[in-house]
Amino acid sequence: MPPTESPTTAIERLLRSGDAAGALRIADELIKQSRRSFPGWLSRGCANMNLGRIADADVDIDTALKLSPTDPQASLLRGMIDQRLGRIDNAIKHLRRVSASSAPQSIEASNALAEVLWFAHRRDELAAFVAAGGAWLRDPRAALMIARVRASHDIDGAITDLQSIAARERSPILRRVAGFEAVGLLDKTARYREAFDLSVKLHADTTPPFDLEGMLAPVRQQHAQLASASAWPAPRVEAITGLAMVVGLPRSGTTLLEQMLDAHPSISGIGEYDGVDMLANDLVSTGRWPRAASSIARDALLAMQSRYMSGARRLTREGATISFDKTLRAWRWLPAIAAVLPGTVCFQVARDPRDSAISTFLSYFHPINDGWTASLTSLRRVIEAERSILPSMLQSVGLAHECIVYEDLVEDPTGHATRCLNRLGLAMDARVLAPEANTRAVFTLSHEQVRRPINRTSIGRWKNYEFAFDSSWDALACAHDERRVIR
Repeated sequence: MPPTESPTTAIERLLRSGDAAGALRIADELIKQSRRSFPGWLSRGCANMNLGRIADADVDIDTALKLSPTDPQASLLRGMIDQRLGRIDNAIKHLRRVSASSAPQSIEASNALAEVLWFAHRRDELAAFVAAGGAWLRDPRAALMIARVRASHDIDGAITDLQSIAARERSPILRRVAGFEAVGLLDKTARYREAFDLSVKLHADTTPPFDLEGMLAPVRQQHAQLASASAWPAPRVEAITGLAMVVGLPRSGTTLLEQMLDAHPSISGIGEYDGVDMLANDLVSTGRWPRAASSIARDALLAMQSRYMSGARRLTREGATISFDKTLRAWRWLPAIAAVLPGTVCFQVARDPRDSAISTFLSYFHPINDGWTASLTSLRRVIEAERSILPSMLQSVGLAHECIVYEDLVEDPTGHATRCLNRLGLAMDARVLAPEANTRAVFTLSHEQVRRPINRTSIGRWKNYEFAFDSSWDALACAHDERRVIR
């Protein structure tokens, strides 16, 4: 008879196989048996991190470290979570400690530390860390860091290195990351056709089939209800206060708006918080959303609200009274947000659909969660779906909101910032006009752009790739131009 598998061994096996939900269930059982179970809290944090539930993982790893303050695995996870939450100094502190140790986690910590230094734009520190050498440089991922350092003084050489990684490495994620970084450098050096062709190849090689119809189904239901002029049910929970949320697609200027508003002392950006995903999953799991929404127990709605707000507040900077959630999922779930989080103030951000599409297509997105980014055709269909319900849906479900056209925001940042702050009941603060001075680190694809003063350079980017756009984009482009106030 084979030996019984221990809970920790089972958790490790499930995490290796990609079954983070299964690992979470076992971790919860360990914690149920003892609230002081270090393996339980550590495993729970790892599972939640793999599930993208960063706010929950944040709590789990804090608890684990209270039980075992010097554990290298817990310190590694603490540093990785802190990076995701923009707590850069804390992330570096934890990761340096593990990186310099003889613990088995030192290689992983070194790679994570290099990643933090890169996203935090501490490029001199990254170059020094790479130059210092160490066993971590023998890890396949280190080649990516070496190429990033090389790009600061030899772009062509870095492009060659990144393309080599994309072509030879076994890990599809490493190939994809390196490949899209090469795309970015090709674009930067005006090698547009090469950038586009490499993107096509990367998407074809590393993006699995994606259920676009399944993604758009709830949007079509909302569009049909808008067309029928049917009223959405009134919220059955009290309105919350102190929450603002982006409503828009990736690469639409959402990070710029977040960094601007986060510079106000009363507003704290909380990044792409996973709370809307969890809220939506909780509603759908009742089996009653959306067709029998009124039959969902009020206590269940209150529990969902409490869970979302608890996570958001944990991520909010001390002293701030408003949490700004830069989720990219809200546009599909506005009725759900109105039902569970009434009182949310929404900021819909729209950019020229062609600029948004090409910026997305040329960038790294998760190949499974965001597989719709793999072709301009699927990107167009998603943008069409989004604009079929926005901004009308915000009005229909009764969410307070402002509509912002990215190009107008860039042309008149003072006017738009004033309008946003007025909506939040706040006075203008000149710091919001200098997002490049915001010391908050950004863990998004726009981390480079928001380090520069507000500028127009990204407007009309699609024209460098005009060969990729046909007449099917004309209606979207015309509709967007009609929304612009400043031309």
